[in-house]
Amino acid sequence: MEQEKLLEVIDLKKHFKVGRNHVNKAVDGISFDVYKGETFGLVGESGCGKSTTGRTIIRLYEATNGQVKFNDEDVHGKKSKKDLLKFNRKMQMIFQDPSSSLNPRMTVMDIIAEGIDVHNLAENENERKERVEELLEEVGLTKEHATRFPHEFSGGQRQRIGIARALAVKPELIIADEPISALDVSIQAQVVNLLKKLQRDKGLTYLFIAHDLSMVKYISDRIGVMYMGNMVELADSDELYKNPIHPYTKSLLSAIPLPDPRYERSRTRVEYDPSAHDLSEAPEFREVKLRHWVRCTTKELEQYKNELK
Repeated sequence: MEQEKLLEVIDLKKHFKVGRNHVNKAVDGISFDVYKGETFGLVGESGCGKSTTGRTIIRLYEATNGQVKFNDEDVHGKKSKKDLLKFNRKMQMIFQDPSSSLNPRMTVMDIIAEGIDVHNLAENENERKERVEELLEEVGLTKEHATRFPHEFSGGQRQRIGIARALAVKPELIIADEPISALDVSIQAQVVNLLKKLQRDKGLTYLFIAHDLSMVKYISDRIGVMYMGNMVELADSDELYKNPIHPYTKSLLSAIPLPDPRYERSRTRVEYDPSAHDLSEAPEFREVKLRHWVRCTTKELEQYKNELK
């Protein structure tokens, strides 16, 4: 059965002008699809362009070039206020830092109900209140929390409020931009498990952006690896971990520690050397094996295929 595409990113570019003569190519021509009901993980080290990709998809940044299609409609081609409002309801974002993404002067009730008010999703004050209280319980908080302010909560609780705010308008796609990186390790798994439960219950689709590969593997169906504004590898989650092909992916995976002292004593870190690539032609995104794509030249493609054999 063919999966239904919810999001298509086609040769997306986002460049920032830095100074008079310099351009920062934060995202430099990446393409991938996200299917309905799945979690697509986007990973890479800080500065690789993954967060910029998420923000450009949701139109916090205008694309320099390329296309973003959501339900087969061009996201960056939408112009009317009505179209934008409709789009904003279908796609929501959970931000990295829950402290700075919540207005400290607003109560939790008003923070979560902001989208409900904008999109006129409640007929009266009582329905608005009931909807917010229901959302609070869905994310593991209580209705008593509705009258409090963000500073009265822990980091994990604030992120749950951020999740409730995103859910308030009943979106189809949620872009989670490093939603656990600012949290204590003990809380991270709780938030990820909550996201997985909400996905099962509500049929949500996630674009999950992070640099922690072990957590991305746990939550994602497929994973795309970014390096310096480009997608260098894309595969099913298990396939990527069992058979990493691109040298940069191998380097990232070799850096993941395991709670096994014997393994850690013998673990060898793979260093990535960008200059070791074949420079005879421009690399392209090519399918090395079924559903496993790598950015490489023709010569490197043959080399990678031989390695897999």
